[in-house]
Amino acid sequence: MRKSVAVMIGLLVLAVATLAGPGPAAAQKEVVIGLQCDRTGATQTVGVKLCPGYHDYVRLVNSKGGIEGYKIKAIEIDHEYKVPQGMEAYERHKKEGAVLISIYGTPHTQALTQKLTEDRIPGTSPGFGTSAAADGTKYPYIFPIAATYWSQGAVGVKFAKAQLGGSLKGKKIAYLFYDNPAGREPLPILEDLAAQEGFQLKVFAVPPPGIEMGAQALDIAQRYRADFVIAHLFGRSPSVSIKELKRVGFPLRKVVSMVWGASEADVEAAGGGAVAEGYYGMQFAGVGSDYPVLNEIRAMYKKEGKEPPAEMASTVFYNRGVLIAAVHIEAIRNALKAKPGGTITGADVKAGFEKIKGFTLGGLVPPLEITALDHEGGGWVQIFQIRGGKWMKATEWDKAYPEVLAKHIKEAGAKK
Repeated sequence: MRKSVAVMIGLLVLAVATLAGPGPAAAQKEVVIGLQCDRTGATQTVGVKLCPGYHDYVRLVNSKGGIEGYKIKAIEIDHEYKVPQGMEAYERHKKEGAVLISIYGTPHTQALTQKLTEDRIPGTSPGFGTSAAADGTKYPYIFPIAATYWSQGAVGVKFAKAQLGGSLKGKKIAYLFYDNPAGREPLPILEDLAAQEGFQLKVFAVPPPGIEMGAQALDIAQRYRADFVIAHLFGRSPSVSIKELKRVGFPLRKVVSMVWGASEADVEAAGGGAVAEGYYGMQFAGVGSDYPVLNEIRAMYKKEGKEPPAEMASTVFYNRGVLIAAVHIEAIRNALKAKPGGTITGADVKAGFEKIKGFTLGGLVPPLEITALDHEGGGWVQIFQIRGGKWMKATEWDKAYPEVLAKHIKEAGAKK
């Protein structure tokens, strides 16, 4: 009798264990992504548009059955653009079984690099982060997947050169930047190119939160008398720079912003397209609504009996959210194909990233190729300009000074 009771208890435990399964994600055949966002902090103008784009692409994929039989589960945590909250978000994502972290913020990327490497979980930093992480051999678990700040700075100089008649010799370029690790990241490239091209470079730091820059604008326009401005601002500060440079009479057609100061939200906050007319901005994803993947998302909403979300109208940040999600899911797709029916790990997703080749998402992305050596994917950007109140394409996909970038990446790698 005692033996029968023991057997029954054993069967009961086994049944409970079977029902509980190996874990929530595996039982439901889900792949978990940790999505860090800023919907409430200093750069919330980005998060409130970018993160809905990310979720909509995930929903679109899941509405078609998911990837290789797995649904994608993106768990969003708002870290308010604060590093301690970002670190806490990472630990929570890891406990949830995330095999990929969508990082948001250069300080956060720097703080998480060692942890991601030790835990063998890939993290992405599209258009921000540590530029030297383009070298996949030195930063095996960090993937910029879009133009780094070094690449953006190089294109900014090339663009200024073209706008100033093909030579920068003797010209004055002002670098107006948000004074934090992200803002200071492009400085080595700009200083190197100043020596190479023979232009004078003067830096104008804007202290956080970046809403006071009347003195910098006045100095740029009337004391330094810059020939061109390369701006690297984000959050509320790009709109302030547009208004202040306009107020002191500096022509906005002689300003090019790096990627985080070039959205519809920045123009609207500055007072609208009429105020920002002529202003240039870099993009690492397509701008506008005429892309097949966006048509699919609108069709998904229509099928659900809903109107497309208002965030879709803010195409710069929304489209970037779609792009980032699409590249993530492509890496997961490659990982699942390489391990059919198995539970994938962060290391599998890392390998999946390094197999992405010829990925364009219907023209929303430059031809993207990520390898074990190149985690940046080419470093392409396009430049757009405010014309008639709207962002209009001014250049094709472009990159610049590859030999200078390669030298700095090699030097940074040697110090690591």
